Amino acid sequence: MKLYNMNLSNFSTKCRIAIYEKACPVEIAPIPGDAPFPGLHRASAEYVKIYPMGKIPSLEVDGQVFGESEVINEYLEDKFPTPSLLPGTPEARAEARKFSRFHDLYLDPPLRALIAQANPKPRDGKVVNEKLSELTTRFDQLEGMLADDGFACGASFTFADCALAPTIFVAINVLAFIGAKPPLEGRPKLTRWWDHVRTRASVKRALGEMAEALAAVAQDQRRQE
Repeated sequence: MKLYNMNLSNFSTKCRIAIYEKACPVEIAPIPGDAPFPGLHRASAEYVKIYPMGKIPSLEVDGQVFGESEVINEYLEDKFPTPSLLPGTPEARAEARKFSRFHDLYLDPPLRALIAQANPKPRDGKVVNEKLSELTTRFDQLEGMLADDGFACGASFTFADCALAPTIFVAINVLAFIGAKPPLEGRPKLTRWWDHVRTRASVKRALGEMAEALAAVAQDQRRQE
């Protein structure tokens, strides 16, 4: 079993956190083929042969390849049910899945658009303002969704936390690059959750890998300037 992974990708990290939590026997493999510099991905011809969509992450299981981080994590939950990353009741499971879908469909897209604006030279101020406004709304919605204490859904660590932790890491760094208001500012529940979730061993390990990849990208960019 092999996860095709990029450490700086929030979606890859979402799956790595689940893998670390469950201690799954999964090989963490880099994307084959050339990359522009460490930590960044492009759909190389070698990788497209493995997964025609060319997106990351993907999971190879006995010659079959699954894409989409949520599909991968649900598969891992079915394949390795202990420890579970979904709560016990149907209602609580739906609550955890609600966060994951909110993340994938509503929180990540405006943030991803801002990633493309991190470089000040080709930056489009109109796009930045539009996407910052959208992202602010999403963060305010997330603040209202979070449990008052503990993890995203309360006492249990779930797929909701797997999804949110790497994306908040990305948001903190991207918004700093463009000089925008930090996502934690004025959001006490999000701040409490962020402080708490980073104490989890799986999250600490995965975010450390993201930080190393980000530092490598920054160093390579400085060399190219």
